[in-house]
Amino acid sequence: MKTAQTLDRPKALTIAGSDSGGGAGIQADLKTFAAFGVYGTSVITAVTAQNTLSVDAVQEIDGDVIAKQIDAVMSDIGAHAVKTGMLSSTEIIEVVAAGIRRHSITNLVVDPVMIAASGARLLREDANAALKSALIPLSLVVTPNIPEAEVLTGMKIDDQATVERAARVIHYLGAKYVIVKGGHALGEKSIDVLFDGAEFHEFSATRIDTQNTHGTGCTFSSAIASGLAKGDDVFAAVEAAKDYVTEAIRHAYPIGRGHGPLNHFHAYE
Repeated sequence: MKTAQTLDRPKALTIAGSDSGGGAGIQADLKTFAAFGVYGTSVITAVTAQNTLSVDAVQEIDGDVIAKQIDAVMSDIGAHAVKTGMLSSTEIIEVVAAGIRRHSITNLVVDPVMIAASGARLLREDANAALKSALIPLSLVVTPNIPEAEVLTGMKIDDQATVERAARVIHYLGAKYVIVKGGHALGEKSIDVLFDGAEFHEFSATRIDTQNTHGTGCTFSSAIASGLAKGDDVFAAVEAAKDYVTEAIRHAYPIGRGHGPLNHFHAYE
């Protein structure tokens, strides 16, 4: 179902870290926007030295520069939807939240990035509180995987009942829609559970046996933002994102010697 949309080309902004390996972060987001026919802009919150094996260094961007990036994009180009990814510190989270409020952004997708596929921590432990109190309440959709949902809720998630309980807790933080991703669960199906504040909805796909999953969370959240930018409602945006990510994983090919990236342009090959 389509909602009202301007005649402008759909535009989406990603506020996240840079992945020098090209598989996640800003790079994955911009590839996803392009694949959906959405014009992508970016605000870089950190520069990482990483590849498919590890994250070797992180340099956070100064908060004033982050704020000015947000203002530069929003004052001229604008955005029909915004997604956030790696926001590694309390200061950065607060700067981004202030920018979201300053520009009255409502189509906000929050991907609570905490740990890279290689195992490197991308969110300081002392920043969890700011994520919950300052940013998630501003979100239209928040997209934690199971480990991230465990951190946000302080509870162990090991079955459907605890997935749904965690979604309720995160919704209580202020997110209008919560989708707990099932990629870290066991079973033949990867089931993402969406809670809209009243009911639960499942989005299921057959699990694909591959190590080429680097950037899956970034890609999923930016695909949702793409759908919102094009005027889709949340359910249609999530459904399209689930299908897109599944096929991007299915058609991924090895890059590097570790967790390779998704094939963001599989539909064009």
